[in-house]
Amino acid sequence: MRSADAGRRDYAIVLLLARLGLRAGEVVALELNDLHWRTGEITIRGKKGLRHDRFPLPADVGAAVAAYLTDRGLSETRRVFLRMRAPRRSFAGPGAVTTIVRRALVRADLHPPVRGAHLLRHSLATHMLRHGASLAEIGQVLRHRMASTTEIYAKVDLESLRAVVQPWPDTGGAR
Repeated sequence: MRSADAGRRDYAIVLLLARLGLRAGEVVALELNDLHWRTGEITIRGKKGLRHDRFPLPADVGAAVAAYLTDRGLSETRRVFLRMRAPRRSFAGPGAVTTIVRRALVRADLHPPVRGAHLLRHSLATHMLRHGASLAEIGQVLRHRMASTTEIYAKVDLESLRAVVQPWPDTGGAR
């Protein structure tokens, strides 16, 4: 599937969502000058374009984006990701990214209860938590301003909690 233009585009988008925890709108807003190939970094334009954060671009994600860009074709827009149908312009909004994720889930025969692009953001947070990352570290990767926002994404790992829970102290009788 990655041999087709749409497959390369969709694979690059899914990797950006899954490995960097981008929001669908951040993928749509990504521009060619946000990719800093020499330094191996990417600039993420936050909500409403008010915030710009620079992050490392993992090699696999960079390779996927580069593979897509090689055959992307010309367009007047500076946006990275384009529609496949003419006129070749950027996505109208984040709904296009959600559709790409839903199609990928169907191809992978996965049927989670929530099937949008945000699923991959939640999955990244949960993966990081299970591998020892603190909520502060997860919040930094997800670009949250408040710790309480991160707590929503980082679902509690109940198995890990069972391993560290202490028995309730015996106080010498019921009251």
